[in-house]
Amino acid sequence: MTAAPAPTGAVHEHEDGAGTAHARAHCDVWLSDVSAGYGDRIALEHVTLAVEAGSLLAVVGPNGAGKSTLLKIMAGLLAPWSGRVEVLGSNPGREARRIAYVPQAELVDWAFPVSVGDVVMMGRYPRLGPVRRPGSDDRRAVAEALRQVGMEEHAGTQIGALSGGQRRRVFLARALAADPALFLLDEPVTGIDATTQEDLMDILEAQTRRGRTVVATTHDLACAAQRFEHVAAVNRTLIAQGPASLVLDADVLARTYGGHLLVLGTQAVLLDDAHHHDEPTPGEQHHHVEAER
Repeated sequence: MTAAPAPTGAVHEHEDGAGTAHARAHCDVWLSDVSAGYGDRIALEHVTLAVEAGSLLAVVGPNGAGKSTLLKIMAGLLAPWSGRVEVLGSNPGREARRIAYVPQAELVDWAFPVSVGDVVMMGRYPRLGPVRRPGSDDRRAVAEALRQVGMEEHAGTQIGALSGGQRRRVFLARALAADPALFLLDEPVTGIDATTQEDLMDILEAQTRRGRTVVATTHDLACAAQRFEHVAAVNRTLIAQGPASLVLDADVLARTYGGHLLVLGTQAVLLDDAHHHDEPTPGEQHHHVEAER
């Protein structure tokens, strides 16, 4: 499929030349003609995308479209088969301390015996190094992150004892404690109540006002349209990108979701909204202790 021309905004598709130079100079994330997959199965092909600093970007698409794979490439967890990638001005993984990657909920071992406070402190580990113990600044950062997400009273609670919405709040707190330049969030608002969703989106919007960049996958098209600034529609390749209003465009949705979308007059009904994640990267850790290392 061919991507639609990009409207002006913070998310662009660029050709080589002057446009590429501009994208690389002004963007926190830059991908050029990137293809990637697992084993011999392709998950993404020929993706060119640039995300400017301070963007609040929703990545939408059907199950198995490559949304999680795209985040893993940005996080440096998966090397592309071909193409070029720069994240925060360097090769993926080089600036890991400035990136907070939050995986999907089912990649977490909720039975692991660790408290809410311990989970959030893990966001500080990249700053500590291999031998340094958390200090007063780290404890203050953890307390502030828990306050922002409304979970300060649960600092001593075992993570598995929380509700789904509370767990999402805690993992966002861990990301906040890291004080990153770039948030990479895989389905942060899936399966949570409306109040929690609004609270988390308020926090993410506040981060972009501070100049931070947020890239989040979502199946919630209503949330993408109402709470995000920009959208990238993905189905193995980049279908379209631009303002969040793109998710209201029946043509874009039809090209993104294909037979999974039913268009009735002016109404588009998404039939495929089940929670789904791409295959794990070989060697990828599947519980929260190692997820950001």
